[in-house]
Amino acid sequence: MKYLLVLAVLMVAFWIWRNNRIGPREAPPPAPKAPALRKPTQMVACLECGTHLPQGEAVMGPHGAYCSAEHRQLGEDRAA
Repeated sequence: MKYLLVLAVLMVAFWIWRNNRIGPREAPPPAPKAPALRKPTQMVACLECGTHLPQGEAVMGPHGAYCSAEHRQLGEDRAA
């Protein structure tokens, strides 16, 4: 039994000696930079159904913005 205790003490001493011998650890590499955020875009509502969508994706008609070419055609037919 005393040999097991001596072995355990030696293993703990070796573990402490090994960890202290390595020295200071290297700093972790810096985290990758987050991609630049895009600026918010203007949101517009479809004149036919009221769906909100980015202005860049809207189909523009003579009366305003629509969500699709089909809604633009419906809106133009009603206005005429």
